[in-house]
Amino acid sequence: MGASGGPRLSGMQKEVLSLYRGFLRVARSKSAEDRRKIESVVSAEFRQNSKKVDRKSFLYIEYLLRRGKKQLDQLKSPDTVGLSSLNIGASETKNPKP
Repeated sequence: MGASGGPRLSGMQKEVLSLYRGFLRVARSKSAEDRRKIESVVSAEFRQNSKKVDRKSFLYIEYLLRRGKKQLDQLKSPDTVGLSSLNIGASETKNPKP
């Protein structure tokens, strides 16, 4: 039994949590205003996807993870100071048909 006593996370859950933490870590390197914007958008996006995405739709979840990793890589660039240069809109949350 682990020290936390909480439920064990699946590999995909750990990957999502790692991605979320990555966004928050990168946000800390930006200005205070940009940080608040990034944290707000990222939190809303993760919350929205967690409610809308069918948990058994592994292909779509993997797609969201890949897209998130690309966005995180863009955000890591010192030239990117906000989310306007990223495509983090809620309009892309439709589930594509495999």
